[in-house]
Amino acid sequence: MTTTDLSVHAPTGAALLGDAGTVLDADAVRAFVGQQLAACDVDGRSVCVLVPDATRSLPLPLLVGAVRAALAGRASRVTVLVALGTHQPMGEAQLARHLTGDPAPRWPDVEVRNHEWWEPDALVTIGRIEADRVHELSGGRLRTAVDVRLNRAVVEHDVALVVGPVFPHEVVGFSGGNKYFFPGVAGQEIIDLTHWVGALITSRDTIGTRGTTPVRALIDEAAALIPTQRLALCVVARSGTDDLHAVAFGSPEAAWAAAADVSAETHVRYLDRPVRRVVSLVPTKYEDMWTAAKGFYKVEPVVADGGEVLLVAPHVRSVAETHPEILEVGYHCRDYFLGQWERFRHLPWGVLAHSTHLRGAGTWDPVAGEQGRVQVTLATGIDRATVESIGLGYRSPDDVDLDALSADPDTLVVPNAGEVLFRLR
Repeated sequence: MTTTDLSVHAPTGAALLGDAGTVLDADAVRAFVGQQLAACDVDGRSVCVLVPDATRSLPLPLLVGAVRAALAGRASRVTVLVALGTHQPMGEAQLARHLTGDPAPRWPDVEVRNHEWWEPDALVTIGRIEADRVHELSGGRLRTAVDVRLNRAVVEHDVALVVGPVFPHEVVGFSGGNKYFFPGVAGQEIIDLTHWVGALITSRDTIGTRGTTPVRALIDEAAALIPTQRLALCVVARSGTDDLHAVAFGSPEAAWAAAADVSAETHVRYLDRPVRRVVSLVPTKYEDMWTAAKGFYKVEPVVADGGEVLLVAPHVRSVAETHPEILEVGYHCRDYFLGQWERFRHLPWGVLAHSTHLRGAGTWDPVAGEQGRVQVTLATGIDRATVESIGLGYRSPDDVDLDALSADPDTLVVPNAGEVLFRLR
């Protein structure tokens, strides 16, 4: 089937190739990317291509290769910027394999950079969202001004092209689009603010929400301050594979909306009743609990009150490589922090938000203390003392009998956990 046969004009205004029932041919994807970029004004202009790190499923070598071919001889220079957010940086061989499938660098015409979120000089301030506007966009949940900073590579190029997947997301509803700017290549202030707004709403009430959530509204507001022309190639991947269901191109807002509609059909599984236990088998692409936490909040909505989520990840040996503060804070529900705000407000709000993501819903008061809705148990390479010190349950991976758990009618075993969202009908 040709690109012309598959491509449609989505209701969002984006060009869309594929749908929830499609698995796209690589040649069709290349042709679509070439066709879309051929119609864009990139001749003689510099282009910054924003891509995800290795914690996302997608055929990045195919997509970036198609973009590179479409820009060859036209763009004055091309920079690929890895949107780490606050994840760990990727080494040279990792980057080469991530972008080309080959551990040896072989793109001399393209500069590749990590988003160095830890380096103040890598960032530039492009504006400010005032407190009243934050209050309005957050639905009245927060009233504080925020400086908007992002990687200077974005504003030092004429065009910024987002290339990334869309999945259900715990902070913003569905990932992708302008999220590749904020938090993808952003400064700490806007990352902390948007993540804390998401935590105030709670992951359970945000994840998989269609349309413009309060956090999406804040991200779009920040993105509107970027002086660079913004474009996006948003894709919907078959979870855990390099297969693509759909590719959307247009403005970040339009391409994201088109891809999110497809993601909602492909990345959400519905159960008729809650289960007492979920066993999440966490893939090795999540290297610490900061990223492996996806195995919890993608399944939390289907766990019965008083139930358990068991995260099985023997390869995970650290809690958070880039955020040691979580070892001090531990994992708690939202109300634990709100009830003792003066004790915690000085800490990075993004860390507090992450804490709630892996603890889930619960209550707290000074007398009864904290009561989580579900039990969170780690069967990882992290030692018992550390796991218990951060407020989670411990189980040795050697004691996990997957055959027995799979046979239990009250247990749901989820392979390749972290991308597909489970919800009740």
